[in-house]
Amino acid sequence: MRNSNRNSQKYYVPALEKGLDILEALASSPVPQSLSELAHSMNRTSSELFRMLNALEQRGYIERDPLSGKYGLTLRLYELAHTHSPVEKLLRATMIPMRALAERVKESCHISTLDNNRLVVLAQADSPEIFRFSVEVGSTFSPIHTASGRLLLAYLNEEEFRRFAETSEGYRRLSRAARKKLAARLEEIRRKGVSTAQNEPVIGVRSYAVLVGKPEIDLTAALAVASLDMRGKKNNSQQILAGLKAAAVEINRNIGLRL
Repeated sequence: MRNSNRNSQKYYVPALEKGLDILEALASSPVPQSLSELAHSMNRTSSELFRMLNALEQRGYIERDPLSGKYGLTLRLYELAHTHSPVEKLLRATMIPMRALAERVKESCHISTLDNNRLVVLAQADSPEIFRFSVEVGSTFSPIHTASGRLLLAYLNEEEFRRFAETSEGYRRLSRAARKKLAARLEEIRRKGVSTAQNEPVIGVRSYAVLVGKPEIDLTAALAVASLDMRGKKNNSQQILAGLKAAAVEINRNIGLRL
């Protein structure tokens, strides 16, 4: 245990850690912070933070309010984060975990996202088995009638769901009773963190989906396994769900998210 702790501190860089702590403290605060307020919230002295604040200000990551002199974030971090397409970054982060998941559960898996009220399949990893279910990359589906789609709908905020409801032809066709049933199902998905479906939209297929990304930063995708029902095949739902959750954690780690 002692050696493990020593190794975990081997590459510790105090100055870098301090700078990142400042950025995270400012990001978590709804209003600009003074030097003394930052020192108090970070449990550090003002003298420890002063030079680092100056360096971050010179590099354009933070700025001071001209009246109060308090510090706040600029859009520099936002600019850096959006240099590359979020979808491209997501796809790079998913390929190895998805291949490993397909090998682990012996089922095909895919990742999809919402686009213009449709569920779009972004990538797939095939099952190593001879008989397997595949979804063509680029395929689109109604989010209302798929496990992945309902998962993503469940994590829309109130305004986003309102826009979806107003512009989705499929949703507008639903009866009042069907809309109420859908709302209850979305609430259950939020509570459990998992979306499942059987024979929907394809007969003989069980679907399981978990969330990848973070709704608060408007980056979400559904990682799903499509299990083909076959004669004599055992139900491995628990193994699939465990594999999905582990893969989702790895993907989130690969794109730099801490949930």
